[in-house]
Amino acid sequence: MDPITLGIIVAIGLIFMMAIGTPIAFALGGVSLLALLYDRGLTELTYFGETFFDRIAEFGFVAIPMFILMGAAVASSPTGRDLYRSLDLWMGRLPAGLAVSNIGACSIFAALSGSSPATCAAIGKMGIPEMRTRGYPDGVAAGCIAAGGTLGILIPPSVTMIIYGISTETSIGRLFIAGVVPGFMLAGLFMIWTIIACKLAGGYANPLAVSAEKLKNTVQQNVDSNLKAVVRVLPFLGVVAGILFALYGGVATPSEAAGVGAFLCLMLAILIYRMWQIGPIKLIMRDSLRESVMIMLVIACAEVFAYALSSMFITQTVAAAIADMDVNRWVLMGVINVFLLVAGFFLPITPPVGLNLFIIKGIAPDISLRDILVGSLPYALCMVLAILLLCLFPGIALWLPNLIMG
Repeated sequence: MDPITLGIIVAIGLIFMMAIGTPIAFALGGVSLLALLYDRGLTELTYFGETFFDRIAEFGFVAIPMFILMGAAVASSPTGRDLYRSLDLWMGRLPAGLAVSNIGACSIFAALSGSSPATCAAIGKMGIPEMRTRGYPDGVAAGCIAAGGTLGILIPPSVTMIIYGISTETSIGRLFIAGVVPGFMLAGLFMIWTIIACKLAGGYANPLAVSAEKLKNTVQQNVDSNLKAVVRVLPFLGVVAGILFALYGGVATPSEAAGVGAFLCLMLAILIYRMWQIGPIKLIMRDSLRESVMIMLVIACAEVFAYALSSMFITQTVAAAIADMDVNRWVLMGVINVFLLVAGFFLPITPPVGLNLFIIKGIAPDISLRDILVGSLPYALCMVLAILLLCLFPGIALWLPNLIMG
């Protein structure tokens, strides 16, 4: 069988397994194993195991569980609640201020925790009921939380960037810096659409909304508690700033910075929120272990998948075909982005299988899944717009790392 036909069969098998709900790691590993057995026979089982474990043995991957532990310490503490209160205090009076402050809270919390689902759960449990009480449209309330949770992929420190940096031998420090401006640009696009969506829906004043006077009194009564929330959040933001300084200044490697950051965030969660009992600590460790194993398993199986494709000369054939294509860079970039968009169907936000969408449904079961999907779709289009802007103006991502690191 020629490599192109074999590659098509492998791709269809992988898509089918993910479409029926098979975990990504098991789908990658299962398809790879079957392909290798078909092409090479039982002798390939030895190389399967070697490839699987060799990939995750790299020292750079130590940073991943450390950043995950750092995020779990934040996600399992009331930091999300305090962050929500802090931003609501300062941004609540802007046009569509509560929804905008929710996106801001999601941006910071996603960067701290590194987890889209944790961000949706932590900010959504407080933000969605409050927005609906004040009369915000259900689609906006759900969509802004679902979209805001994904910003942690861009805004450093980002586990995704660590994986990409190690895989492509790209400076993780430069990747972190490159994500800052695009991350805040995307957050800004989300905020702009939120304001527009509220205007198109007739604002956010309906019989369920509280009166302006009552809202003003409520805000004034809660200023003290909100200011205390600001004070409790600042040390966590200081840890993130210190990690970024250590990376950009060449003081520490990503693994060292991640280890120190994880320890400090864990200690801050224990001291600030008095999490002395063994239960919360056990929960943090359990969540960190579970997510770390999941990510490392995906990385290992992805390496086996790449090995299988290379062994069957699929990657070489596809690379030669691309090299022979007489197309400009824009067509190639478009093909890559379409592929990533399709792959995103199985990841946090993109319909129809976006994990964040179902987390929102669990938080607010009385909001129909259709409203959640419709409310989230414009934010996905904002992401497409951000991709186009980055393609047309690459300096948006490259300016800051070139300025800082040369």
